[in-house]
Amino acid sequence: MPPHAGPPSTADAPAQAPPLEISSETLLGGRTEVRIRHRGEIYRLTLTRAGKLILHK
Repeated sequence: MPPHAGPPSTADAPAQAPPLEISSETLLGGRTEVRIRHRGEIYRLTLTRAGKLILHK
């Protein structure tokens, strides 16, 4: 019976940068909508009157 391999080693995996954190105020820049292009598609990030963020495809 072969020994248990265990979880895959991360020694060979490339280091991944930590998530980027950006404030919504900086991202929106005083606007109520920004458009984000992702893989040829446009997404809209909108700020509601209640102060919530909604991502639309």
